[in-house]
Amino acid sequence: MTQSRRVLVVGGGGREHALAWKLSRDGAEVLVAPGNAGTAAIAENLPVAVDDIPALVALARDRRVDLTVVGPEAPLVAGIVDAFEAAGLRIFGPTARAAQLEGSKLFCKKILHRGDVPTAMFREFRSAAAAHKYLESREDTPVVVKADGLAAGKGVFVCADREAALAAVATLADDPQFATAAGGILVEERLDGVEVSVMAITDGRTIVTLPPLQDHKAAYDGDQGPNTGGMGAYCPTPFVDAALLADIEARILVPTVHAMRRAKVPFHGVLFAGLMLTSQGPKVLEFNARFGDPECEALLVRLESSLLDLVDATADRRLETVPPPTWRPGASVTVVMAAEGYPAAAPKGRPIRGLDAAAAVEGVHVFHAATRLADGIPVTDGGRVLAVTAVDDSLARAKLRAYTAVKEIRWPGGWCRKDIADKGIRREREILASEPDADAGVPRPLAETGDPA
Repeated sequence: MTQSRRVLVVGGGGREHALAWKLSRDGAEVLVAPGNAGTAAIAENLPVAVDDIPALVALARDRRVDLTVVGPEAPLVAGIVDAFEAAGLRIFGPTARAAQLEGSKLFCKKILHRGDVPTAMFREFRSAAAAHKYLESREDTPVVVKADGLAAGKGVFVCADREAALAAVATLADDPQFATAAGGILVEERLDGVEVSVMAITDGRTIVTLPPLQDHKAAYDGDQGPNTGGMGAYCPTPFVDAALLADIEARILVPTVHAMRRAKVPFHGVLFAGLMLTSQGPKVLEFNARFGDPECEALLVRLESSLLDLVDATADRRLETVPPPTWRPGASVTVVMAAEGYPAAAPKGRPIRGLDAAAAVEGVHVFHAATRLADGIPVTDGGRVLAVTAVDDSLARAKLRAYTAVKEIRWPGGWCRKDIADKGIRREREILASEPDADAGVPRPLAETGDPA
């Protein structure tokens, strides 16, 4: 294991709590900026905002931080890696230009076409009026409307018909939360199939593909309601077997890394592919340039080997020297508990009860996402409040443990989806039912078959 060193985690959500938890277990002394009520229990929180890059550089220098790990996408797109490297500080993550893979849907599409990576056909528009005119002129078919820039996971609208697509364009044009994201609008063909997530760590020369997951973006059960930042995830997903994962690596992840290098924008960090498993094979819906949230929580509770070794080697461009990661057998399930009103504005400051009882459930880790301490008591501080994560020997048992812990936690208006991982559990049963009888073809005495001797 890597010797103890001081690591700064940038961010204050559930992903950052999970990163701080795992890095501390790997032997690091962890600082978190700004952190939350959960990270305060395992690391040192420092009151520096994720968008105050000069202050973060000064913090890393003053505290003699050995390595910085960036959680959220906004500081990556804003150039935190460039600023740290210019100051001679080690950091894990892509440069601002490389982070455009997430920061600009149009940039991503160009890279995918350069690498001949399968994705949906699309049209780009620089104004809502132009997108509106295009939609009015084309056939009334399902499409996906996307904001070109960052929108905290909420700038994607899956539209069943023209009316819904026009409404999505109007939302991007009029809603203040998309003011910085709607400089461009993409209208894509809607892909049909099963959506999955595959993350990989790369230093631009070596790639380490991680177990596949499935996220739950829609707010409500049955994938109904508006898109969110993610209401839950589970790992691994049975929709991706070993052969398909190898195909995704060979046809999507590796060509993307090569295309970025050929474009003179080498990518280092976490390459996160959001994929649709279509009848023509896997296709890219989007790329993110960091660990997913809540995918990170579901992933890291299963990682038995050192995350610190992986991120440390990536920062030094020597990922090929690290042994392949090892994973806990079985499965994990993360259930996001949200505040009343989410994904719209949510009330803050409501005391959270039952955290200790939830954490006492075997195999459960409660990662804080939007919390803070008020007079020593954790209170809500945003929309996605907690990521309750459980591990067990099977997906069904992990789900049971997660929801057992969820029932222990309460605050006024708190809620969650009740069907996280159900699609995976159904798929596992389908696979089991389709397998031939284990005893088929095995000779047995006639007396055992019921046939006359």
